Amino acid sequence: MLFMLLIKASRNSEGANLPNRELMNKMDDFNDQLDQAGIKRMAKGLYPTSQAVRFSYRETDQPAIVTKGPFPYHQDLIAGFFIIEVDSFEEAYAWASKVPDPQGFGEGEVELRQII
Repeated sequence: MLFMLLIKASRNSEGANLPNRELMNKMDDFNDQLDQAGIKRMAKGLYPTSQAVRFSYRETDQPAIVTKGPFPYHQDLIAGFFIIEVDSFEEAYAWASKVPDPQGFGEGEVELRQII
């Protein structure tokens, strides 16, 4: 079963502020644990939405409305992700609970979703 651990954006990640060295080391350790367990399929960070474009479809059969970033509501945005392959939701949950605070500054949030 494939699962995605979505790393939610924060004011700091949207401001292109890199985490401090201590947090980066914790994330490197977590990545190493996933590698050693043989379950990581991909892990990537995303550039801030200031470098993004959004395509919004408001009406059926009509062209998309194109909006250049940055986008508001950082709590609804994604800063990165892990894709893991495990045997059950419970195992994915256990791994998600081990992710260090991905943003630091008390702003981190991880969302666990199964991939269809």
